[in-house]
Amino acid sequence: MKRDLAIAEIVRHRTNEIIVAAYHAAFDLLRVQPNPLNFLSFGSMGLASSHGLGLALGRPDRRVLVFDGDGSLLMNLGTLVTIAEAAPPNLAHFVFENGTYEANGAVPTPGRGVVSFAGFARAAGFRNVHEFSDLAVLKAGIGAVLAAPGPTFVTLHVVPGDPSPVDFDLIHGAAVRKAFKEALKNS
Repeated sequence: MKRDLAIAEIVRHRTNEIIVAAYHAAFDLLRVQPNPLNFLSFGSMGLASSHGLGLALGRPDRRVLVFDGDGSLLMNLGTLVTIAEAAPPNLAHFVFENGTYEANGAVPTPGRGVVSFAGFARAAGFRNVHEFSDLAVLKAGIGAVLAAPGPTFVTLHVVPGDPSPVDFDLIHGAAVRKAFKEALKNS
């Protein structure tokens, strides 16, 4: 399934959730659904899950969705145990698995095709764990996944979709951070 189409299906259900998106998922999210509650992360490989956990604990009144890459999560697997231990019911962690460090030239990840991110999450103690590789199945099941109390972990087996504009000035700019802070403060 294409990553941008999977993102579009997930955000179709969005109400007021905070979305922490890393790397190419961040650029896809910007194209699919720009929103001041998008916390965009590029250049902080491995930290999307930690950022999401902090936001979920700091804002227990808001659902937090993390859009992470498999290469990014490999840089910080220990966060799965920390998330499961903290057990925030408002956190859902989506990992877009394509077997590459896409942001670094699509270099294959270690364990590509062998490791199971859903298996890692189960072993860490996540309450709800799901895997999707077909867009029609994701469409049929995403509502129930998002409605369940977390922490939730979802592996999405993806390929890149339509190219999204890569605008580093935008995602690293002060205006995006200011809009995010104001959206959190005013909601």
